[in-house]
Amino acid sequence: MLSTLEVITTVAVGLMVGVEFSVAFVMNPIFNALPEDSGQLGRAHGGRMLGAVMPFWYIGSLVLVAVWAIAGWSHDGAGLVVTAGALLIVSVLMSVLLLVPINNRGKTWTPENRPADWKEQMNRWDRYHYARVAVIVAAFTLLVTALV
Repeated sequence: MLSTLEVITTVAVGLMVGVEFSVAFVMNPIFNALPEDSGQLGRAHGGRMLGAVMPFWYIGSLVLVAVWAIAGWSHDGAGLVVTAGALLIVSVLMSVLLLVPINNRGKTWTPENRPADWKEQMNRWDRYHYARVAVIVAAFTLLVTALV
C-alpha cells in the first residue's frame, strides 16, 4: 500500500512540475513571441484556465506528500519526503503571496483595459514563477530519491 502511495504521489508531483516547467520555458516564450495583443490574450486565458486547476493540484500534492511522510515515517527516505513537503509548502506560499495576486489581475486584462505596466507585471510573474519551478523541481527530486 505504501508503495502505491509513493508512486501516485511522485507521479502527481512530477506531472505538476512538467506543467509548470512547460509554462515557464515553452508556453510563455511562445506567447511573448506572438504579434500584437495575442500574447497578452494567451496569458490571460492561460491564467484563467490554470488558475482554476493548479490550486487543487498544489494542495493535493502537498496532502499526498504529508500522507506519505506519516505512513512512511519509520522507513528510509522519510527525511527526504518531509523536506519535499516543506518545499511544497514554500511553493504554495510563493503562489499565494507572489504569483496569484499578479495572475488574478492579468487574467482579467484585455487590450482595452490592461494597465500601462502590464509587461512589467508579467515579467515579475515570470521571475517568481522561475523560482517556484526551481522549488518544485527540488521537491520532486527529493521524492524520486526517496523512492530508491
